[in-house]
Amino acid sequence: MSLAPDDVLPLFEETPLQCRLSQASQIEDALAQAGDCLVIGVYTQDVLSPSIRELDHRCQGLLTRLCAANELPAKVGECLMLHEPAGLGLSRLLLVGLGKPGAATLVDVRAAFTAAARRLLESRAADVSWLLSTPSALVLPPAALIDAAVQALRGAAYKFDHYRQTRETPPLARRANLLLETSIGAPEQAALERAVAIANGVDLAKDLGNTPCNICTPNFLARAAQRMAREEDLQVEVLGEQQIEKAGMHAFLAVARGSSEAPRLITLQHRGGVDGQAPIVLIGKGLTFDSGGISIKPATDMDHMKYDMGGAAAVLGAMRACAQLKLPINVVAVVPACENMPGGNALKPGEVVRSLSGQYIEIINTDAEGRLVLCDAMTYAQQWYQPAQMIDVATLTGACVIALGSVHSGLYANDEALAHALLRAGEDAGDSAWRMPLDAAYQKQIDSPVADMVNSAGRDAGSVTAACFLSRFTEVPWAHLDIAGTAWKGGREKSGTGRPVALLTQFLITQAQAQAESAASLSARAA
Repeated sequence: MSLAPDDVLPLFEETPLQCRLSQASQIEDALAQAGDCLVIGVYTQDVLSPSIRELDHRCQGLLTRLCAANELPAKVGECLMLHEPAGLGLSRLLLVGLGKPGAATLVDVRAAFTAAARRLLESRAADVSWLLSTPSALVLPPAALIDAAVQALRGAAYKFDHYRQTRETPPLARRANLLLETSIGAPEQAALERAVAIANGVDLAKDLGNTPCNICTPNFLARAAQRMAREEDLQVEVLGEQQIEKAGMHAFLAVARGSSEAPRLITLQHRGGVDGQAPIVLIGKGLTFDSGGISIKPATDMDHMKYDMGGAAAVLGAMRACAQLKLPINVVAVVPACENMPGGNALKPGEVVRSLSGQYIEIINTDAEGRLVLCDAMTYAQQWYQPAQMIDVATLTGACVIALGSVHSGLYANDEALAHALLRAGEDAGDSAWRMPLDAAYQKQIDSPVADMVNSAGRDAGSVTAACFLSRFTEVPWAHLDIAGTAWKGGREKSGTGRPVALLTQFLITQAQAQAESAASLSARAA
């Protein structure tokens, strides 16, 4: 397909939904700012919190009657839309269940807010207000509530219809007014900015994943990175096939051999930290289509393999969020992008290839290609950028889907502090990961009788042995996120999820804060 320069533009469209913060210390403040719909959370059988009690009084005991009839939302995420309730002057009131009093966790709140946002989508309300800090027993910090609401609203508002002849009018609110009972200062505004930046990164990752594979080629990813670099003040470099070969990245090139689409090695730099400070490197697997190569995949659901660049999409999304937040930290993104196709020149089972590190790899299965492009990218990143930490992100193994499903991303790490930081970031961002083993006992499964290692050890512990393979190319604190089960949804819904952009961005925010605190401490000692 012939591509025009503007084909990349849809990836950077602004969302139609704008979020802002307002204070509503009394229920009348919320009612005055309600717009087309006011959203309020309720607990099971809870009509006694001050805000709910005042609301009940104004609507002439309607909520008391609903409670008596067991019609108030009872479970987390249950929703009840009331149209033009008497005495409130509202066109709509949406009640969303938060579960049992005192038991609502951040996970519950995120699930409830997501359900409420979807119900708002169905209502086609144009101007929404959301009272975040009620009922009074909900003891979560405003920043967590703001982030949960923004991610829920933006997630519901997202649509991908760039390649439809008739595009739908966005049905969700164009304005969302997030109401806090507390005063709004710099921390709350910063929380909103963080949430919006993360949502922008998630949307970009979704768009990249959802773009058809005849359009989202390695060169398309490179042009998207170049466009983002111009808009977000990042430094970008794109290596073509000859430059990749000159660099000695033969494992990466072996995967690309069977395709007519030339590979690209994309690097983006965010230089927000101190000059000379070792960066955090993010590496994203960029297989824009994976047929399996000579070890070809079954035809059923092969169209889903356009999502095999989910790691690249997530890394680019995280870089967008990082740049928009102007984080005071140095971050480098490395994206090896290519296709894995069968052909007369394609990589064959039984071949031995030499990696950039100098280690030789026996090819057992050409569908175990992700680790081949990643290992060279990891070595390249260590040689050129001397990272303080390195994290690779990849839709690497079906075995990880079997192990963890679509709930958690699989996390492997050779460094305890890095693993803990990533797990905590996932919890805080609502983008969870689960620590998986990286025991030395698994390493023997990837030993080869004719080379340094094989690229596939078979079905047993498949996700673990893939991580063991990558671990042989690391000389710095490193973590591997296997997102094969979390980067996209199949079936009729077929869509990218944007994961783990939120996890990565929250991790970078935390690392930037830690570096700032360390610098301040050193400065204080020097004084």
